[in-house]
Amino acid sequence: MTDRTSTQSYRTERFKAFVDAVVAIAMTLLILPLMESVSDAGAAKLTTFEFLAEHTGQLMSFLLSFFLIANFWMGHHRQYDEVTAITRPLLLCNVLWMATIVWLPVPTAMLGQMDTDPLQQVVYIGTLILTSVATLIARAYLLRHPELTTASADRIRHGAAADVATIVLFAIALGLGIAIGPVGYFALLLLLFTGPLARLVLRLWRRQADVG
Repeated sequence: MTDRTSTQSYRTERFKAFVDAVVAIAMTLLILPLMESVSDAGAAKLTTFEFLAEHTGQLMSFLLSFFLIANFWMGHHRQYDEVTAITRPLLLCNVLWMATIVWLPVPTAMLGQMDTDPLQQVVYIGTLILTSVATLIARAYLLRHPELTTASADRIRHGAAADVATIVLFAIALGLGIAIGPVGYFALLLLLFTGPLARLVLRLWRRQADVG
């Protein structure tokens, strides 16, 4: 007998609208620590230059997390643009994905206002890894249930390869951060190599499939 909890589906329009709202709120939350800092700077009679110099870390962490969340959202939008039904397991994957997005403003505030330490980098970059893992799990589910999407299996595999590449690069950045220090955040520039690494992962998968 079919498990009703796995076959029950939800309207994709409401699902996408809800995800968009969650992402918008998370991106808005990123600016709140800076707003508080502006108020403190005003009370302390700081000049604009003094404020910018004193809060460079906050500004950089805001821009970094804003870009990352926007990038995650654009990838999510592309992935679910071709999904025709949302089942309970797929919904749960997205609940995990949204939880990491909503949580990201917290480690962002840590990054901008606290001294860097290994645990801080684990919390921040670890959150990014979990976001990518949640995306990868959803793609794996869609590969097993092609009836839920109009995307071809090859297209989904391309996305999964990009997810694996992103996770690997995040993990390398985290390892560098723990071993060397704050350089771990600069190591996030390794994401520029996501495309080439994803193509390598895809070739390895195809080679393994041919051998199998």
